[in-house]
Amino acid sequence: MASSQKLTEYERKRLENIRRNDEMMAALKIHSKATELSASSSAKRQRVVTKSYKVSPEKKPKTQSPIVIRRSLRTRGMPPEYSDFKALEDTVEATPMAAKSSTQSNPSPRDLGPLSSRDAYRGTGSDKLLMDRILGVSKKPHEEFGDENGGDSIKGVCDRLELGSLSLNPENIARVVPGRIMNVRFLPCSNSRMIVVGNKFGDVGFWDVDSSMDEEDGIYLYHPHPGPISGISIQQQRLSKIFTSCYFGFIRLMDAEKEVFDLVYSSDDSIYSLSQRPDNIKCLYFSEGRGGFNIWDERVGKCSTQWNLHEDRINSIDFNSENPNIMATSSSDGTACIWDLRSVNVDQPKPLREVRHNRAVQSAYFSPSGSSLATTSTDDTVGIVTGVNFDHSSMIKHNNQTGRWISSFRAIWGWDDSYVFIGNMKRGVDVISPAQKRTIFTLESPHMSAIPCRFDAHPFNVGTLAGATSGGQVYMWTLG
Repeated sequence: MASSQKLTEYERKRLENIRRNDEMMAALKIHSKATELSASSSAKRQRVVTKSYKVSPEKKPKTQSPIVIRRSLRTRGMPPEYSDFKALEDTVEATPMAAKSSTQSNPSPRDLGPLSSRDAYRGTGSDKLLMDRILGVSKKPHEEFGDENGGDSIKGVCDRLELGSLSLNPENIARVVPGRIMNVRFLPCSNSRMIVVGNKFGDVGFWDVDSSMDEEDGIYLYHPHPGPISGISIQQQRLSKIFTSCYFGFIRLMDAEKEVFDLVYSSDDSIYSLSQRPDNIKCLYFSEGRGGFNIWDERVGKCSTQWNLHEDRINSIDFNSENPNIMATSSSDGTACIWDLRSVNVDQPKPLREVRHNRAVQSAYFSPSGSSLATTSTDDTVGIVTGVNFDHSSMIKHNNQTGRWISSFRAIWGWDDSYVFIGNMKRGVDVISPAQKRTIFTLESPHMSAIPCRFDAHPFNVGTLAGATSGGQVYMWTLG
C-alpha cells in the first residue's frame, strides 16, 4: 500500500494500460498464435542435409577465382559488329585460352601424358568402390527397357507419365563438385543410376545414387583437366571407358580397367563440344577453335577428318538415333545446322538444313525418335524443327538470360517426343510441349536452393531426370 502511494500519476496510468492490453491480448489469444508461428517458422528454416563431395586435405584442388581478360574484338579476330556478349563470356570467363598462353608457355608433362586415377583423385579414402562399380555394370548383360517395367514398352510408360508425379526428394540431392557444372550425363545403363558431371575447374565428379551408406554418399571427385570441362561422352557398349574434353584443348579417356585418365588428343585451340555416334565406338566427334569440326579415329590414333562447319565456335554436337549419318550442330554464329556426314563437301560444307536465331545457339538436340530437333538460343527462344526433311520450324518464347555466373540453358528432350525440359530463372524446370508450342508445366520444389541449368534424362528409367547447377549441386527427379 505504501509502495503504491509512492507511484506518480503517470506510472499508475502506465500500469493500467499494460493491464488492459494484457487482457485484450489474452482474449484474442495473441500469445498462443505467436508461439505457433514461431514454431512453424523454425521448422521451415531447417536446412535439408544433402550429400556432398569431400576433398582430401593433401590433394585440395586449386579452385581459384577465374581470370577475366579484357581483349578487343580486333585482337580476337572478330568483326566490329560482333556483339554476342554471352558467347564471348562463356569462352573468356571460364579460364580463357589467353590466360593459358600467358601463364603456361609449355604444358607440363602431367598435362601431356597419362594420369593415373590415383593421382587425379581428390576425394577422401579410396575410389576402388567406384571402379569396381563401373566395371561391374559394364560386364552385366544389358536389359531391354521392358525387362524392368513389367514387359511394358517405353512408349507405354511415357503415355502414362504424369508430369506432376515427378518429385525431388532430399536424398536425391548432392553437391558433386565445387563450382559451376558445365556438363551432366547419366551412365547409359539399365541397372544403374550413376551421374557424371564436369565443372569449370577441370574436375570430373561421379555420384553413384544407388550406393550404400558406408560408401561416403557415393560421391567421387577427380581433377584430370586444367580447364573447364566442355564434353562428356559415354557409350553403352563400353561403359568402362569415359571420354572428357576441356577448353584447354585436351581430350582424356578414363579407363576403369586400367585405372587411368589417358591423353588421347591435345591441341593449341579450345575444344568446345564432344560427342560420339551411337553406332561407332571407335571415333570421337568434337569441335575445335572457331567453327572447326574434327573426327578422331581410335584405330589410327589421329584425326581422320577436319572440316570448318561454322563461322564461330560449335557449342553442341548430336546424332540422329534413327540415322546416325545425320548430325546436328549449334554455334555461337547464331545458327543450328543439320548435316549428312556422307555428303559434306570438304571445301564448302553445306548443311541439309539451317535454323537461324538472332543470337548464339547454345544447343541443338534430336528427339528420341529422331524426327524433331530442339534448339536453345540466347535470343530467348527454344526452336522446334520438324517435318520429313526438317523443313518446318517454330520458335517458342522462353527467358534464356542466365547472366554471367550461371551456365546457359540448354533444352533437352525427355523419354519420347512429347516434352522438352529446360531450366528457368525462378529455380524451377519448365516443361515445353512441342505440339502445343508453349510451357505446359513447371517442376518446382522447396528443396532446390539453386537454378538447374544443364540436364540429362536417364535413357532407360522413364521419369528419372538429372539437373545440374552453377553451385555444383545435382538434383535427381524420380517418379513419386
